[in-house]
Amino acid sequence: MRKSYHSVGRYAKAEFEEKRSKFIAAVKPVETEEQAVAFINGVRAEHRMASHNVYAYTVSCPVGSKRYSDDGEPQGTAGMPVLNVIEKNSLEDIAIVVTRYFGGTLLGAAGLIRAYGRAAALGVEEAGIVRYTLCDEVHIMVGYPLFSIIKKEIENSGYTVKDQTYGLDVELIVQVETGLSDSFIERIADLTSGAAVTAKTGLSYNISD
Repeated sequence: MRKSYHSVGRYAKAEFEEKRSKFIAAVKPVETEEQAVAFINGVRAEHRMASHNVYAYTVSCPVGSKRYSDDGEPQGTAGMPVLNVIEKNSLEDIAIVVTRYFGGTLLGAAGLIRAYGRAAALGVEEAGIVRYTLCDEVHIMVGYPLFSIIKKEIENSGYTVKDQTYGLDVELIVQVETGLSDSFIERIADLTSGAAVTAKTGLSYNISD
């Protein structure tokens, strides 16, 4: 698994008009090619009456897979500008569909390139670029008297509490960047004189600005 990468944080849409043609960008984080294709097909179904549904995506599963389509626009004037926005921002695991409703005025090749690129950029801006960091999920079980000590350590370290349960003891799942989790576990043991029970329980990505 990748230690870190950049993508968008959420699904988002953005639109604008250029010489009476409406351009609508739909942007979504995806993890696989199957998810990207399903997203594209969903947008196509939503805008089945549109003149064009241009797309570009890049995903890590399969490794380094990327595709784009001009969907009937002149070759190189639509899908490639959308893909260029993805690559310019070094984004991974992302799909973008730009829908065009033709307004009656031809834009020319240069105009199409600018319009599709602008739509994709606006969509990415709306979705927000974030960093995905691979983390170990560290499960901690500790009694209430020591909980405040651990909570303060987590806050000072800048780690994320993914889940928290209050029962006979407090149970936490903390996301700690891989490579730093062993020292974090040792630190917890030192702070609680071994009273806290800790274990790595899995891997997940933490999302940050």
